[in-house]
Amino acid sequence: MSESTKRVAEEKISWEELQQMMDDDTVLSVQIKGVVNAGVITYIQGVRGFIPASQLSTSYVEDLNEWLNKTIDVKIITVDAEQKRLVLSGRVVEQEKAAAEKAAQIEAIAVGDVFEGTVEKITSYGAFIRLENGLSGLVHISQMSKKRIKTPDEAVKVGDTVNVKVIQKKEGKLSLSMKALLDDEEPAESYEKETVHFKSEGDAATNLGSLLAGLKLD
Repeated sequence: MSESTKRVAEEKISWEELQQMMDDDTVLSVQIKGVVNAGVITYIQGVRGFIPASQLSTSYVEDLNEWLNKTIDVKIITVDAEQKRLVLSGRVVEQEKAAAEKAAQIEAIAVGDVFEGTVEKITSYGAFIRLENGLSGLVHISQMSKKRIKTPDEAVKVGDTVNVKVIQKKEGKLSLSMKALLDDEEPAESYEKETVHFKSEGDAATNLGSLLAGLKLD
């Protein structure tokens, strides 16, 4: 086998391996070796790979030169052996890690848990609350107040700090309620009323006792 034929064979094997890595959704650790127009260059098994600037990270990339020589985790998103084109993405890996972390956080939350949060967005149907643990959840307009309101901004404003109760977890989303916490306070109010009523009866009993004590029996 000539050197030229050997080089082509080795290159073909390498591209087949890369295709398999993409099919297997393999995460690869690569080092940024160069900066080109609209992206950076790295190498996998001797094959040149291109990472577009938009695929470097979930964060905005202002200066590509700052990424030079950095090592990042990537996945292969395009393999074209004929065109000798290999495209990679670090953004995809970051998104998947963030999604996994969010899922773990939500899994750790139980229905009934109470959190303090900040109103970050108001819509026609409710308000999105940023919780103290970084997660967001929706308080539907029907869960904002015990009285009927026409629009969410009658109850909250963006930037308000509110206490909310988790009332549902579904498909990775949290449903929250402010109204449920108001409902939870009702038993305490009832108890206070009963206590006042009990004291009133106690006073009456004391007055009756005083009257009986003043009677003289023959």
